[in-house]
Amino acid sequence: MLEAFGLQVTSSKELDIRESIVEVDGLSVVRSGNLIISDIDLKIRRGEFVGIVGPNGSGKTTLLLSILGILKANSGKIRIYGCEPMCKSNDGRISWVSQAASNLPSNLRLTVRELVKLGTISSRNMFSFRSKDVMVNRAIEMVGLQDVENTDIGRLSGGQRQRAVIARALASRADFIILDEPLVGIDREARSSLLKLLDDLCHDSGKTILMVSHDLAAIRQTAHRMIYLEGSIKFDGETSKFPKLTEIAELRGIKPVHDESHEHQH
Repeated sequence: MLEAFGLQVTSSKELDIRESIVEVDGLSVVRSGNLIISDIDLKIRRGEFVGIVGPNGSGKTTLLLSILGILKANSGKIRIYGCEPMCKSNDGRISWVSQAASNLPSNLRLTVRELVKLGTISSRNMFSFRSKDVMVNRAIEMVGLQDVENTDIGRLSGGQRQRAVIARALASRADFIILDEPLVGIDREARSSLLKLLDDLCHDSGKTILMVSHDLAAIRQTAHRMIYLEGSIKFDGETSKFPKLTEIAELRGIKPVHDESHEHQH
């Protein structure tokens, strides 16, 4: 329990009131006979950038997969845009970027543009070919991959691949982007660039972002709000109120990968 370290468990209700696009009420999930997460109460508001941290095996990915509707809850309810996660009205509104995005096969014969164009295939994107081309162009421009748009994905760096997958999400017109360990396998420069992109998407384009990361410093640098998960939510509050826990974080599996003195606060 974080209370043991002198931390205050802050309710998300203390944050500013905006439209809630995600509502999780009393969620518990059992996998392979083990209770992974329990009694999760969570609201995510439109335009928030929420970061989830916690030790290995704390249930972070389980929570994401439950929100996506991939895992079934044993108890509790999840509502996204007012309905169940996989309801038809949510088609195209939610996009998932997995931690495997930067590890695509090197022999994959698919260009950046072709990958991004796949994002326009949904019932929410019934537009003309010309309109779809405009959307693809805009998405590629937003992630800064114009110079490599006709390059095969397998030839890109890990950071560029992550950007390409995010561009696909943008082309789908997704309002809510969920990322699971997007910083894995990319270098420091690509990491900083990707964090800036996510920050811009949130502030300038009004996207709602939920990101899991072991990189505590990255979450503190970019997210508006932090959730510390260890089977249940131990902390949920503004990033600025999350204490400096470098030593504890290292013991619990969270890796601060750069000097926190270089962080900038919103």
